[in-house]
Amino acid sequence: MKNTQSEKIIDGKAVGAEITEEIRKEVLEFSMTRKPPGLTVVIVGEDPASQSYVGMKVRKAEKIGIRSDLIEMPADISEGYFLDRIKKLNDDEDVDGILVQMPLPSHIDQQKVIEAIAPSKDVDGFHPYSLGRLAADKPTFVSCTPLGITVLLKKYGVDTKGKKVTIVGRSLIVGKPMALLLSGQSDTGNATVTICHSRTVDLKDATIDADILIAAAGQPYMITGDMVKEGVVAIDVGTTRVEDPTRKKGYRLAGDIDFDSVYPRASLITPVPGGVGPMTVTMLMKNTLLAAKWARGMPDESA
Repeated sequence: MKNTQSEKIIDGKAVGAEITEEIRKEVLEFSMTRKPPGLTVVIVGEDPASQSYVGMKVRKAEKIGIRSDLIEMPADISEGYFLDRIKKLNDDEDVDGILVQMPLPSHIDQQKVIEAIAPSKDVDGFHPYSLGRLAADKPTFVSCTPLGITVLLKKYGVDTKGKKVTIVGRSLIVGKPMALLLSGQSDTGNATVTICHSRTVDLKDATIDADILIAAAGQPYMITGDMVKEGVVAIDVGTTRVEDPTRKKGYRLAGDIDFDSVYPRASLITPVPGGVGPMTVTMLMKNTLLAAKWARGMPDESA
């Protein structure tokens, strides 16, 4: 997709729809001679936001021909029972991908759950094995949000080679895998990457020279126009619910980037919603199809 002076918006919804259609066709072809891909989504508790995300993922899977199962568990379930259920899913040949919706109740160790999922079914890309392969430039499953961002950058013709990239946020879900992707040896890598976090002394000093800025800290509007340079590519991963009585639902989604002040200086920018979000779910479908291919004995093209 070519960018013109009047087209600064990176439309993740449109790109996601385009790639989803490609995946749907591939799933259809795959399923003609093989058992269709299967995704199992596990949710604990009744958090409205988590339920909404889970519903979106299940509907998307069904729409493109991926078998989807939703397992709902009460918030007071024991950690031991939960881990046992994960083990059973690992052993179930009908399950190609396992996704545990985060966050989990405080009495369940989130990292222990991540490590309990078989690496061959880790379609979220959070397992240490997946992260280690990514660090070695031999990726298996890549965390869905960072993977979706690299696809957006490529679609909009953003060359990352030799560029200065600043990532605000160091989570294992976005920040760290994003840094590995962009600094790695690939056609969407070879960038010089800086990671910022809550202990960064002067955030503006780290963001002002960035050619590409990725905000993934979960703090609404923390990146303002005076913190970025002219021509920056601004990628907003933030999706915080902010109270808004004027909205029907009583809230709106706020990004980490102050869109109104950054937009005039940016060459490209993702909106919230409609930017990175749709790509995350799309990449989950891509990873699930990949898991099914490997499970059916198709070659590991990433090895």
